[in-house]
Amino acid sequence: MRIFLAGATGVMGRRLLPLLVAEGHEVRAIARSEESRATVARQGAEAVAVDLFDPEGVQRAVAGCDAVINMATRIPMGPAAALRGAWRDNDRIRQEGSRNLVDAALAAGAGRYVQESIVFVYRDHGAEWITEASPLDIEFQLQSALDAEAQAARFTEAGGIGVALRFGAFLDEDSAHTRDAVTMIRRGQSPVFGAPGAYTSSVMVRDAARAVVAALHAPAGLYNVVDDEPLTRAEYVAAAASAFGLAAPKPLPAAIGKLPRVRVLARSQRVANAVFTRATGWAPQFPSAREGWAAVAARAAA
Repeated sequence: MRIFLAGATGVMGRRLLPLLVAEGHEVRAIARSEESRATVARQGAEAVAVDLFDPEGVQRAVAGCDAVINMATRIPMGPAAALRGAWRDNDRIRQEGSRNLVDAALAAGAGRYVQESIVFVYRDHGAEWITEASPLDIEFQLQSALDAEAQAARFTEAGGIGVALRFGAFLDEDSAHTRDAVTMIRRGQSPVFGAPGAYTSSVMVRDAARAVVAALHAPAGLYNVVDDEPLTRAEYVAAAASAFGLAAPKPLPAAIGKLPRVRVLARSQRVANAVFTRATGWAPQFPSAREGWAAVAARAAA
């Protein structure tokens, strides 16, 4: 299959691109800098320096491809993530960039489009399991994720197979969020918001990348991609601390998780992956964040 990949140099793309090449696909990937183009070429893919916000350029780049995978994001880091303006670039990528890619995929006659999304769109469900049909609660950080999902649905409505993958929180040594969490624990600070008994649904990036490959054979639709056993906040932090031989920090004050700009991160989300597993046969190699954190710590030590 000839595949166009957006987001090839991000934390997901760095895992995904080698998997696609190993599967025998011909991959054309966006790489804007000379260094990233060289990296893409070494991995056996064709690098193109296209701007996602240039509709004509995107159409030229996608021409001849059978499938388009959009893993492009620009998530703000640290305290800046609480500011509405910090999400402007990510919103534009998910709104304008996704629209341009779907337009290009349709123009190219591609049969499949795969879009990255996030489980954070679900409302707080306490200890209840969350499925793809569960109610949503959209804060300002999340609207563009739904806009991107709508582009995948538009592709399906036009006769193709559009797939949107709602990923859990990424966990891997390549993830800046993971590194930040470890830094905070070393300082004796909890890296998560929410009550100790609230659930976190995560996924190892390498498992998420495998899910994208599996999505190339999934029916059109929306799927949750998370590990098998979501942990409570207390369990999640304890697993991270234990993996690095550290003491688990105390939870943050409950009032912090209620602040308007961070409350989306304090929700309890016990998300189920059963629909995607049944549709594709995919299963995470790291069943929970316990195994995930252990792997992160082992690779950090190496």
